[in-house]
Amino acid sequence: MQTFDWTNPYPSVRIPLFARNVVSTSHPLAAQAGLRMLLKGGNAIDAAIAAAAAITIVEPVSCGLGSDAFAILWDGKQLHGLNSSGVAPAAWNPEYFRNKYGEEGNGIAKRPIRGWDSVTVPGVVAGWAALHERFGKLPFADLMEPAIEIAERGYAVPPIVAHKWAAAVPDLKDQPGYADTFMPNGRAPHTGEKFVMKAAAETLRRIGASGGRDYYEGRIAERIAAFSKECGGAMTLADLRDYRPDWVEPIRKSYRGYEIHEIPPNGQGIAALMALGILDNFDVANLPVDSIDSQHLQIEAMKLAFADLYRYVSDPRSMEVTPEQMLDDAYLKSRARLIDMKRATHFDFGMPKVGGTIYLTAADENGMMISFIQSNYMGFGSGVVVPGTGISLQNRGVGFSMDPKSPNVVAGGKRPFHTIIPAFMTRNGQPVMSFGVMGGDMQPQGHLQTVVRMLDYKQQPQAACCAPRWKVNRDFTLDVEATMNAATVAGLKDRGHQLKSVADPYMDFGSGQFIWRLSEDPEHGYVAASDSRRDGQAVGF
Repeated sequence: MQTFDWTNPYPSVRIPLFARNVVSTSHPLAAQAGLRMLLKGGNAIDAAIAAAAAITIVEPVSCGLGSDAFAILWDGKQLHGLNSSGVAPAAWNPEYFRNKYGEEGNGIAKRPIRGWDSVTVPGVVAGWAALHERFGKLPFADLMEPAIEIAERGYAVPPIVAHKWAAAVPDLKDQPGYADTFMPNGRAPHTGEKFVMKAAAETLRRIGASGGRDYYEGRIAERIAAFSKECGGAMTLADLRDYRPDWVEPIRKSYRGYEIHEIPPNGQGIAALMALGILDNFDVANLPVDSIDSQHLQIEAMKLAFADLYRYVSDPRSMEVTPEQMLDDAYLKSRARLIDMKRATHFDFGMPKVGGTIYLTAADENGMMISFIQSNYMGFGSGVVVPGTGISLQNRGVGFSMDPKSPNVVAGGKRPFHTIIPAFMTRNGQPVMSFGVMGGDMQPQGHLQTVVRMLDYKQQPQAACCAPRWKVNRDFTLDVEATMNAATVAGLKDRGHQLKSVADPYMDFGSGQFIWRLSEDPEHGYVAASDSRRDGQAVGF
């Protein structure tokens, strides 16, 4: 197994956690909810579901009971992938949006960023149920208990959540149901102020008692569909009833003797694998860790991957190329040759040969590990909250294209391009690390940067997590964290990178959780890291 340098050269308020049973999330109460399940005799899957339910209450800016989810898990023998992202309502197509919202100047239909017409069928509850049915140990209702208790009794709002909550209010205060749930005093809660969400507690009870099915075909489903109709939305009871998550085979790429695994499209995890496949053609470890050359090379590899991602990735049923073609070694080697070490390049997509999120992770002493992510997408998602339920709905419909020529064009029953991605690392077929970095387009970039630090530079997980990050934007400009070395920033600028310095780390540079298995013997335990860019915590025993 990997030999780390256990020092941390970066300013940090966190130290790595060592334990045989671990839960790492972006909120301490959610981490402790998962830990309660492990202490009760549950496994890592039970812990992850309990933590995921709790975090919909304590970090509602990032996720809610109307989120989507993905997971990769090791069951003790093999990896499994779960795609629990939602599909478009049956009524959606470009004409639906054109008739309702008109056209852009280029003749493409307009679409809203918030509101009911940004909401796809929520997948998160079905994802919890699917994970539990196949791998859970405790009764499903038990897993909802910590979240129910927090929702009923309330909790003190932590600083980063309070900051983002207040920032969302001006945009969302007029969305249906938002103010009644998330502005209890006519505003966002202040840091340390108590927030109670009793309606969500009752919803969680129904979810627990029905194994999740009430959400899709019972009283909860009826309330969602009725509110959609009342507000002029397209989602129907049939859309909810017909939804099912998909078990999928994770895609992978070898890097430095390890295998990195991601969920296949419609997600963007393939971009991390492509960038690592490009970097595999270079001797990265021979470049100083925080040097201009090392950072430039990683940035250019990421830009090449993004150029293909934005052109080709959609619901896999409509993609023009396959993931295998995009990850082909010869193709990635040809892309690597386009990198100029002396200057930044604005890359176009290649031609493969035809043939506002939370992330959490848990592991137990029997060797079961899970990498799990759920999200409302933008802060509070659509802004729509179903009255009397505490269900805040995501706005993943924004991920569709309105261009009829795009493989990602909107259509009923279709999944949109998705940003949230869990990840997993193995070596010689054995589990090594469950990990993820939340934050929109930052996610594959966070995977790339932390994996390179751990595998090429032997930095321990908490140091790799604390290190300053960069982020390539959709227009290929570059954000750099304010803590990045000034000489490196200046050197990147000299090579033609269009740089910005961003003070806000919450969304722009993501937040990660990492659990690394210390040896092939699960009794040896794990080392876990939790990102200080959020209010989170790694806990264990």
